[in-house]
Amino acid sequence: MNIDTVVGKDYLGKCFRDLANAPVSALNGVGEEGAQALQTAFGVTTVGELANLSFIKWASAIATLAAEEQMQPHEKAKEELLDDAVEMTFPASDPISVDAGITRIEVPPEKVDAQFDHQHAHKTEESTETGKEKEQAAH
Repeated sequence: MNIDTVVGKDYLGKCFRDLANAPVSALNGVGEEGAQALQTAFGVTTVGELANLSFIKWASAIATLAAEEQMQPHEKAKEELLDDAVEMTFPASDPISVDAGITRIEVPPEKVDAQFDHQHAHKTEESTETGKEKEQAAH
C-alpha cells in the first residue's frame, strides 16, 4: 500500500514515526471536524493515540477473527442443504436442464446416436441414401 494515499498532502514523504505523532487530521478523510470529534469522544489527538485506542484494537481483532471463524454446525447444515437443493434443481453436469424448462433429471438419458436423433436427421438420412446410391452406381 502506498502511504501517500492514506495521509494528506502536508504529510507526504514523512517517516512513520512522524506520522504516528501527527494529528489525526493527517489521515485522509478525517479532517479538522473529525479530529475534534475523536478528541471529544475518546481523548485522542494523534494518529498513534488513535491506533492504540482499546476500542480500535478490539474492533480490529474482532473483524480479523470473524474472517477466519468456522461456521457453526447448524449454519453448515443449512449451507449443505441449500447446496444440495440447488444441485438437484440445476445439475451442473447437465446443461440441458437450464433449457426447455427441464428443472430436474434424476437419471441421465442414455446416449443416443445424433445421426438419427437430431432435428435434421432426415437430411443425414437423405445424404446417406444418396451416398449409397452413388456407391452402388460406381460398382
